[in-house]
Order: sequence, then structure tokens, then C-alpha cells
Amino acid sequence: MLSGPLFRKTFKSQLRILVIFAAILAMYMGVEISMFNPDSMDGIKEMMDMLPQQMINAMNLDVGAETSLVGFLGSYFYGFIVIMVPMIFNIIASNNAAAKLVDSGAMACLLSAPNSRTRVIATQAAALILSNILLMVFVTVMGIAVSQALFPGDLDIRAFLLVNAGALLMQLAVSAIGFSASCLFNESRLSLALGGGLPVLFLVLMMLSGVSEDLDVVRYTTLYSLFDPAEIIAGGDTVGLCMAALAAVSVVLYTLGILVFRRKDLPL
Repeated sequence: MLSGPLFRKTFKSQLRILVIFAAILAMYMGVEISMFNPDSMDGIKEMMDMLPQQMINAMNLDVGAETSLVGFLGSYFYGFIVIMVPMIFNIIASNNAAAKLVDSGAMACLLSAPNSRTRVIATQAAALILSNILLMVFVTVMGIAVSQALFPGDLDIRAFLLVNAGALLMQLAVSAIGFSASCLFNESRLSLALGGGLPVLFLVLMMLSGVSEDLDVVRYTTLYSLFDPAEIIAGGDTVGLCMAALAAVSVVLYTLGILVFRRKDLPL
């Protein structure tokens, strides 16, 4: 059903930007792990005290709440960095999956070959999904490797894997929003307005909910409320339901995007 040559071409075009974002995440991951002190969190608390409390709350940093390595990473790395950085990657990559190709005229060339619309757009979706999987596999492997090198035996690998699984499902849901918008519109500006604007709005609302207790309810209007690293680490009762919801969002929106692209008018 997929086009091998198109898949390789699309993935190759995404690889450069994927490497850049993987490097950013690797840098942050390495720094965060190296800052962990299993004996005392006083250094981190002193550094955080230098920042405005509203900024700390907005970035979803649960200062001093966790003394375990996985809890530390859940707060300082997965609470904000793993939400923001892959979100930017997915906004760019999902727009490139369809809308940018239509906007530039490249889609007409692809469809002039013996490729159906379904085959082309399903191939684009597969390349986007694989990119997200590889990004989180890289983060997971690096996190385990660096943790074992600096703090052997301190990382709860099972909890760490679950957090990364949740992060991957969240990223796939974000990419599905961008992908469906990219399939809906023929112009990049419109695709980016919806596919990029909605995840950014979710992020802003999440940050605002941390600034004031009066706005705490706002957090639950965003997709990111379904990813709670602290709850995953603690083995909360709602973790499975939240992960299932993220998976459902991804499946529904990717499927909807493909169906819309198959039936819409294209300026060919």
C-alpha cells in the first residue's frame, strides 16, 4: 500500500531536521541528568529560587517534589522540554507532509505517477509516524545510557519506559493534528494556522494554568493534560485511560486526514 521510493524520499527530507531536534533533546537530557544529585537537591532548589515563581509554574517544574532520578527527569525534562521541542518538529514535518507539496505544485508530480492519492498520503503519514518513533527511541536509549553511566542503578527503567511511551503517544497526537490540517488545506499558511496554532494554543493554556490557581481548570481543556509524567511514575489509576485517549486521537485524526485528502479538490 505504501510507496517505497516516496517513503525513502520523504523520510530523507525529514532526517536533517529530525537530527537537529534529536540533538536539542539530547543536550537537554544530558544536562538534566548531570544536574541530578541523589544525596541532595539543594543545588537545584537554589538555582530555581533565582527564577520567578510564575515562570517555574508556567514551565510545569515541580521543584523539589522528586528525589528519584526518574522523578527528577519527569519534572525537569518531561514536564516541558519533551512537550515543546517535538511539538515544533511536528508542526514543521506535518505541514510538509501534504499542504506544502500541494502549495508548491510537487503533489501534482507525485500524483501524475502511477500512485493513488491514498498511497501517497498514507506513505506521508507513515514517514511522519516513524520520525516520531525514532525521536523518542533515541531519547529513551540515550536517557538510559547516560543515567547508567553517571548514576548506575538509580534509574527506574520500567517507569522511565512508561513515561517515554506516554510522551510518544502525546507527540503522535500532536502530529496527527498537524497532519489532518495539512490534508485539509491546500495552502501552507492555512495548514500551519490550524495544525501549528492549535498545539501552540494548548501549550500556552497549559502554561497559564500553572501561573494561577484560578486558571488550573484551563489545563484540562488541552491535549497535554493527558500526559502527566508524575502520574505515570506514580502508577496512577488514570494513566492507562489517558494513554488510550492519546492513541485514539492519533488514529482518528490520521485516518480522517487520509479520508479528507482522498476526496478533496486539488489544484492539479
